[in-house]
Amino acid sequence: MRQGITDAVKHLLIINVVMFIGTLTIGNGEAFYQWFALYFPQNPNFQPWQILTHMFMHGNFMHIAFNMFALWMFGTAVEQIFGWKKFVIFYLLSGFGAALIQLAFLYFQYNTGLTTLIDSGVSQAEVVSVLSEGKYSTAWLPILGDHFDSFVGAFNGTMVGASGAIMGVLVAFGMLFPENKLMLIFLPIPIKAKYFIPAIIALDLFSGLTGQSIFSPSNTAYMAHVGGALTGFLLMYFWKKNEKDKYRWN
Repeated sequence: MRQGITDAVKHLLIINVVMFIGTLTIGNGEAFYQWFALYFPQNPNFQPWQILTHMFMHGNFMHIAFNMFALWMFGTAVEQIFGWKKFVIFYLLSGFGAALIQLAFLYFQYNTGLTTLIDSGVSQAEVVSVLSEGKYSTAWLPILGDHFDSFVGAFNGTMVGASGAIMGVLVAFGMLFPENKLMLIFLPIPIKAKYFIPAIIALDLFSGLTGQSIFSPSNTAYMAHVGGALTGFLLMYFWKKNEKDKYRWN
């Protein structure tokens, strides 16, 4: 396998770094986040292009450094098999899948809280109006209880990062090179990719459903990771199936 960095991965790295520099230098970061981070669709700051641009945004240096290292490490190997065009399509579709799954999860959290408030006598118009100002009512606290943070966070939170797309690439790597051994920095035990990658996805799913952070920061969009991994798996499955069908008929 050819060493070094492949063309698509190189250009993706450049775009991510340029966007990160823009975040640091333009409008103290607030303008870039408002334009390009992914907001909840009912939030006034939401724009359709954010479904694409959010995957080139990052919150801090460690966030982009970790993601870009993973993109280089796994993306280069996958692109060598796919070619640059197929790799870019795969990367972007994985990122879109990650965003859609995360938004669906946020909709569930938001609608659960909204229904509870409406059932208690609070009008939907009042709730949306208050949330749209980036605020909340303390009167909602006893009504929503433990669901308060997830409800408000779903509406006013933002999503940034290449993690979802990279999770799709990680799945592709695992399916292409299942016997390759990987390990975590803080757990230096070599584990075959076919075991390591499903375990990482399972941990993300557990954290997403329970809210309990294990290895990642508590504000990680865990369901985006799961969505990117699921999208990557489905793409690999159907692409492989189509190749088999092609050879069967030829």
